[in-house]
Amino acid sequence: MEGHVPARSPTQTELRRGSRFRVVVPIEVKWQDSDGKTVTESAEAKEVSGMGGLLEMKSRPLAGSQMQLTNLTTNEEAPARVAAIRRGKDGKVLGVAVELLKPTETFWGVNFQLRKTSAQLASIEDAIKAGGVDPRILRDFRDAVDYVRKTAWAVQEWQERQLKRHDPHTVVPLIISERIRRATQLSAAISADVAANDVTRETPGLRDFFKAMERLYVQVSSVFRGAAE
Repeated sequence: MEGHVPARSPTQTELRRGSRFRVVVPIEVKWQDSDGKTVTESAEAKEVSGMGGLLEMKSRPLAGSQMQLTNLTTNEEAPARVAAIRRGKDGKVLGVAVELLKPTETFWGVNFQLRKTSAQLASIEDAIKAGGVDPRILRDFRDAVDYVRKTAWAVQEWQERQLKRHDPHTVVPLIISERIRRATQLSAAISADVAANDVTRETPGLRDFFKAMERLYVQVSSVFRGAAE
């Protein structure tokens, strides 16, 4: 994922599956084995919802086993039980499916909440399309959703790189590039509005926008002059 912001957005399929999303959440798992011995193991939640999740871990606790989960990013704890060992069509173990004893929207952290919100916004977009809304408004809404999704990705990447002891600041250039792309996109849209005479001196915020563009022009020009030197 280095140097690339993925284009994938939450889908309607994900919503139909009970708001289950693919995220990476580092988890500490504690449970008692058949001998009553407490076992502690690190795991990663790969697919989660407010009801539970799929854990990638070495051990295979028995179905029905009670366990204590700790989100290593937030230190939040949640009691759970093993629902099943999930396998693929080829019989390969995909992970340990767990059910939270107290359903929660917060345990899996901000990444899950952001992904869920992005999916809900995508659903709203479909409703807007069916409502005959002006294409310009629909385009603005779609662009805003895309920006939220990419910001959510940056949050997840920052946390994952911290946990893996990688430099999280390597995410910053990607965010700056996305910010510049978004600003270029907005500038083109405003230019079209001006050309269509939809912008006048009375348009709220126009004077402040003009001053901001003047300052930005001077600053960006200095960057190019520095490169030429």
